[in-house]
Amino acid sequence: MKNLKYLVAICVFAFSLNLNAQTFQLNSEVLQPVQVAMSIEKLEGYKVVKVVKDSAVKAVDEPTFAKVVNSDFKNGTIEVKVLSRLLKNAPEYSRGFIGLAFRISNDNSKYESIYLRPTNGRAQDQIRRNHSVQYYSYPDYKFDRLRKENPEAYESYADMDLNKWIKMKIIVNGTKARLYLNDNEQPSLIVNDLKLGPNASGAIGLFVDIGTEGFFRDLVISTQD
Repeated sequence: MKNLKYLVAICVFAFSLNLNAQTFQLNSEVLQPVQVAMSIEKLEGYKVVKVVKDSAVKAVDEPTFAKVVNSDFKNGTIEVKVLSRLLKNAPEYSRGFIGLAFRISNDNSKYESIYLRPTNGRAQDQIRRNHSVQYYSYPDYKFDRLRKENPEAYESYADMDLNKWIKMKIIVNGTKARLYLNDNEQPSLIVNDLKLGPNASGAIGLFVDIGTEGFFRDLVISTQD
């Protein structure tokens, strides 16, 4: 048992040595809006990026994000703090959708995403609570297909709420991804079969969907060699 613990410690240490961390100062030079409106603002004393989905995009789980220019991510860790509010004209089914897209192709035609539905985290409906966290893969595996074909496999419950900062950390390795919220030791979502496969790579994006006024800060991307 001691030898096993020692081996695990060595593996974790070796993994950390191969990570190249980069903190991004989020501004208009670093970010490219893709089917969203984007602005740099102050919120609660923080310099943040505000992202709102283009109202002309009616479909859900589409490429609607602020894309980090020149980012190239295959494996590693993405950390960011997010806060979402509902727009005044948000439709009834809005949930404060906010999260991250990763491994975005150059033409935005393929990517993976994990996002949050903050209104569901404390809903007085257990089914809605079970849909607080979501994984999907664009273009072939949006949330509705995944929910129909594999109920519960790509969604989970996590405590969260609107208008509160939530720390997201996504660890990606090959076809596996883990989402950690607010420095919790255990993941809130485990995905063992990322749909784009182990060799996909690409940019990072700050994702929002319909009805959301999304805010982002403290983005750190650590890539694995």
